[in-house]
Amino acid sequence: MKEQKEVLLSVQHLKKYFHVGKNAILKAVDDVSFDIYKGETLGMVGESGCGKTACGRTCIGLYDRTDGKVLYKGQDVHALDPKEKRSFKKEVQMVFQDPYNSLDPRMTVAEIIGEGIDIHHLAKTKQERQDIIYKYLELVGLNREHANRFVHEFSGGQRQRIGIARALAVQPEFIVLDEPISALDVSIQAQIVNLLVDLQKKMGLTYLFVAHDLSMVKHISDRVAVLYLGTLVELTTSAKLYDNPLHPYTQALLSAIPIPDPEIEKERDENKIRLEGEVPSPINTKPGCRFRGRCKYAMPVCEQEMPPLTEIGEGHYVACHRCVQGNDGK
Repeated sequence: MKEQKEVLLSVQHLKKYFHVGKNAILKAVDDVSFDIYKGETLGMVGESGCGKTACGRTCIGLYDRTDGKVLYKGQDVHALDPKEKRSFKKEVQMVFQDPYNSLDPRMTVAEIIGEGIDIHHLAKTKQERQDIIYKYLELVGLNREHANRFVHEFSGGQRQRIGIARALAVQPEFIVLDEPISALDVSIQAQIVNLLVDLQKKMGLTYLFVAHDLSMVKHISDRVAVLYLGTLVELTTSAKLYDNPLHPYTQALLSAIPIPDPEIEKERDENKIRLEGEVPSPINTKPGCRFRGRCKYAMPVCEQEMPPLTEIGEGHYVACHRCVQGNDGK
């Protein structure tokens, strides 16, 4: 019998549109559905501007939805009363992309980490508050001596550790990691990813890991969702996605991952999938598949209908008319 996984966050037909001018609507997230299971990491990947960050922020209520639902433990995130919202904000946290702009330069590290502790009344005394701050500093690989320093005294990697400690200090269950390593040196990126993996095991955390570096996503994610211009085009386990990508866009993304061996990379360069055509605008989008203008397999139906996200194999979903028709034997 298959083990039934507990759904922590359920995203149902989510839409997030921005009005960017007279009669101009930017469809950042357009009819996206997926579940995140308790204890897992769902990676969300795609090119810059595909809607990853907007999706993550709408999922935790930082942006209001345009349509659809986001259910956290069965409760609608966008319809919580003030008391429920306070509890939700404790259970759900975010680590931001830029550690240079997401931390207040006027506050000490202790004040930054202690802010959430104070808001949610997690410490009864000053000593208990200080002990909690020290605990989370050490948990992310920093020292208690760092508590009274200001953020400008730290490197990018250390600042991101402070951001992670701030998120952890309120004892959340679910964390949205919005490209947490993209602003860091390559040498530091693996350290932060390994830290996140260790923290997840120790604390039973659930992650939505937003990124565009597919090699890092493979390392940390249980499942991967691929976004293209605000739509979900493929969703499956990390192993299936990397071994058998079905959507032409996913195939192109994976073929672009560099291999750190010049000889292999040179041979591989000849077989790389190079996308032709320009990325269409997400403003006032036309009907049909968003990817059709860059897809060598595009068919007449691709211009008329948006392909639905369809399960092709067990747990492997793809939004592509060609894949679905091929699977039906047509």
